[in-house]
Amino acid sequence: MAIKNIVAVVCGMDEEYPYHIILGINKYAREHSMNVSYFAAFGGVIDNEGFDIGEYSIYNLPDFSSFDGALLLSNTFSNPDIRNEIINRVKESGIPSVIFECKDYEEFCDVSINNYSVMKKMVEHLIHVHGARTFNYVSGPEANPEAKERYRAFRDALAENGIEFDMNRFYQGYFRSYDGIKAVEAFEKSGMSLPDAFVCANDSMALTVMTRLQNLGYVIPDDVMITGFDETFNAQNSCPVLTTVRRPLFYSGSEACRILSNLIDKVEQPRNTFLEAYPVFTESCGCKQDNSEDILEFKKNTFLRYERTYANIHMLNRLVAGLAGAENINECVESIEQMLGVIKCKDFCLCLVKNWENTYNVTSLEDTDTSYPPVMTAIEWKNGVRRTVDQFPSRNLFPEPFTVGGNVSYFLPLHFNQRCLGYMIIINNDFPINSLLCHTLIMSIGNAIDSISKLNVLDTLCGIYNRNGFYRNAMFIYKDCVAEEKALTLCFIDVDGLKMINDTYGHKEGDFAIKSISDAISSSCGSADICGRFGGDEFVVIGTGEDFAESFISRFEKRIEELNSEYDKPFLLSASTGYISVVPGKDDSLMDIIQQADERMYEVKKKKYKNKKWKKR
Repeated sequence: MAIKNIVAVVCGMDEEYPYHIILGINKYAREHSMNVSYFAAFGGVIDNEGFDIGEYSIYNLPDFSSFDGALLLSNTFSNPDIRNEIINRVKESGIPSVIFECKDYEEFCDVSINNYSVMKKMVEHLIHVHGARTFNYVSGPEANPEAKERYRAFRDALAENGIEFDMNRFYQGYFRSYDGIKAVEAFEKSGMSLPDAFVCANDSMALTVMTRLQNLGYVIPDDVMITGFDETFNAQNSCPVLTTVRRPLFYSGSEACRILSNLIDKVEQPRNTFLEAYPVFTESCGCKQDNSEDILEFKKNTFLRYERTYANIHMLNRLVAGLAGAENINECVESIEQMLGVIKCKDFCLCLVKNWENTYNVTSLEDTDTSYPPVMTAIEWKNGVRRTVDQFPSRNLFPEPFTVGGNVSYFLPLHFNQRCLGYMIIINNDFPINSLLCHTLIMSIGNAIDSISKLNVLDTLCGIYNRNGFYRNAMFIYKDCVAEEKALTLCFIDVDGLKMINDTYGHKEGDFAIKSISDAISSSCGSADICGRFGGDEFVVIGTGEDFAESFISRFEKRIEELNSEYDKPFLLSASTGYISVVPGKDDSLMDIIQQADERMYEVKKKKYKNKKWKKR
């Protein structure tokens, strides 16, 4: 029997909604020897658009047509552009697909609950049983199908009961916990009277609304009622217990995986599968709590969560400390290996773009192709044993494919802001959904690898490219000029009188002179120019355009004058600049052009030596 390989796409696995669905998917997949590959990001978490570009790069990695089927948790995406792009790519692949909570695409089967009817029952309960007439509403993302249905049910319930809704009491959230805090802050600023109830589109927002109001001195539900949606663990165990909606998330994951398996086997399945959800009326709306749940089971689950959290925090602290001191990839890998031991992960891959250590540059993914390069390198652990994979095609996703089914893999983006470094694969270990620290861990590893690559191509004193970094990045300009037959200009700059400064005033002042000249060079370059420290007191700059040298040197010399005016030093900052402008041919080399500019710089320096203008003031 052929192994079924399916892809699942999700955003933000640190929320309880995807957590329970993923558990259901994994259980069915493991029991039926299906391999599941999750591609997940944490986009929209830290309100940084540049960071999100790096996060969302993971969705460019898979070729959906290489899988047998797809599961789309599209309602976890707050960014509609990313969601629509993924959906369109899956449609184009033509593979059998199941989508959650979305009936908009006839190409996909859908597994949904009736958001509308259960939310309407919730609001009607507040009106008829508790006499609520004034409401604040905290919504989910505007483009999210579930958020739309819940809000529509809320408005219809009010309208049918003759209640007019004040849009000033509406807050647009994104299903994130922090949205609840911001919703209460917006209510405070509005100066409006306290409503009878805050109706929230999910539990995460409802719980932070409740906590924020309690901190302000309000008593729940005596002063104001609060409701949520999802019946998460925290909602069941909050104080007061949250009135919410219970829906079969685990079962919906398992059912979606079963439907997809049948579709792959070409067994006809219903276009829409509806699952029932039920309102749970309890303390936060003023109803009596159902105490039928086993208190011992609650205590056990709470204890396990606390223990796991404490262990993960300790592990993360050790990892961060180890990564902070890592000066090379081997030291970084040693820290990662200790982390894997703590989370009991025996199968793991650290997949990096080929030559990651030598390709640091300032070009953002936003301005380039955000797809992964065709060749990757990897450090892989299989059953706890580490090995290095020199290269493998990124289209294969794994350094080595599975030969058996029943495997669950989590693909997570590895980046520093917009710079794509690669990705991680956590295999047959549910740490990504069990721990709220997974995102922090990934960011720490990305930051460490970025720092190591900078050590290799950036000058530690000046913060600009070193010789290696300059040469690699200048080659992009050089090759473009060769191909387009256009002129490039290369300036070679040497600090004047550095030996005299070192001998007379000490190396600390010599470093100051080097750093100051470097800053003047960097600030005089345009966004498309490349500069670097080529040696001890030597710098190089490459740019294009007929007037590049003249304009650069003018800005540079003006900046040197400004620095001499700003700093009270017993010596003058000065530098000699030589340059060459040339249309490079196929037989030329960048190093030959650098050497020619160096020779011209020394001609300038010889003339300067007669005056020695960099001497003591």
